Amino acid sequence: MVTQPDQAVSAVRSAVKRLLSAARDAGQLTSGVIGVGVSGGADSLALAAGARHVTRRLGLRVRGLVVDHGLQSGSAEVAARAAAQLDGIGFDEVRVLPVRVDGPGGPEAAARRARYTALSRSMPTQGALVLLGHTLDDQAETVLLGLGRGSGPRSIAGMRPLNPPWGRPLLGLTRVTTEQACAALGLDTWRDPHNIDPAFTRVRLRHEVLPLLEDVLQGGVAAALARTAAQLREDCEALDEFAKHLLDRAREDQGPPWREGSVDACALAGVAAAVRRRAVRQWLLESGVANVTDAQLRRIDDLVGDWRGQGGVLLRGGLVARREHGRLLLDQAEPGRPTYQEDWR
Repeated sequence: MVTQPDQAVSAVRSAVKRLLSAARDAGQLTSGVIGVGVSGGADSLALAAGARHVTRRLGLRVRGLVVDHGLQSGSAEVAARAAAQLDGIGFDEVRVLPVRVDGPGGPEAAARRARYTALSRSMPTQGALVLLGHTLDDQAETVLLGLGRGSGPRSIAGMRPLNPPWGRPLLGLTRVTTEQACAALGLDTWRDPHNIDPAFTRVRLRHEVLPLLEDVLQGGVAAALARTAAQLREDCEALDEFAKHLLDRAREDQGPPWREGSVDACALAGVAAAVRRRAVRQWLLESGVANVTDAQLRRIDDLVGDWRGQGGVLLRGGLVARREHGRLLLDQAEPGRPTYQEDWR
C-alpha cells in the first residue's frame, strides 16, 4: 500500500514544481542546478524538503545555502543544524555562508543586503535560480509596508514568484502550511528570536497590525493583500512593456555623437504620464542612475510634460538630468550653470 503524503507536504511540492517548470519553459533555468536559501525556520525547511523531492524528478542538482548573519550568540550552531538537516534529506551540496551585517539602512536592510549578496555569489551567474521561502504572509506584510510608506505601485505589487535569479514558490501558501509540512516530515525548525522582537517593523506588522485588520475586516486580509499584489504586478508589467517601446522610439535618431545616450523629449510627450515616467525611470536606470526618488522622477518628467525652460534636476552622484535642443541629457553637475532643481525626499 502506497502512503499518500501529508496535504501540506503535497502543497509545498506542487508549488515548487510549478515554479521550476515555469522557469524551464521560459528558458530561465538552464544551469541544471538550483540553490535553496535556508535559515532553519519552518518556511525555508519546508521549501528545502519540497525542492529536494521535485529536483530528483526533474533531473536537477540542488545546493543548500545556509546564511549565518552572526547577529546572535550561537548563530553558527543554528546554521550547522540547518546544514545537517539538509544533508539528512539528501541535498547534493550544502554550504554555510557567514556574512558581515553592516552599512546604511538599519539592521533589517543591512542583513537583507548581506544575505542576498552571499546567495547570489554562491551560484553560477547564468541560468541558475535560488529559491527563497517567502510565503503569502510575507507578501501581505510587504504590501502593507509599501502602502504605509507611499512607495508606489511597484512596492505594493510585492514580490514576484519568479524574478531570476530569485524564485519564490511559496507565495501562495501560508506559514501555517509550512509549519504543518515540517511537522509531518519530522524536521526540527528554529524560531528566530528576531521574529518576535517588536523593535523590528515587520514584527509589529505581523503580530499587531495584521491580526487587528483580520479582526476588524472579519478575516481573509492576508490573502486579499496578496491578491492585490498579484493584480498590481500584472498592471505594472503591462505598463512597463508600453514604456519599453516608448523608450525605444525616443532613442531613435540619436543625433550628433555628443548626444549619445540622450532621448527625444518630443517622442516621450503626448503619452500618459504613468507610461512616460516609467520610460524616464528606465532610461535613468540603464544610464547608471540608482535610487531616484519619486520627487526627482516627477521633476524630470516635467522637463517633458511641463517644459518651461527650467533648469536641470540634480541627482545623487553629481549627475544632472536636463533638456537641451528637445532632448533629455545626463551630465555631470557644473558650477555656474543655471540653478538646479534639487529634492532628496
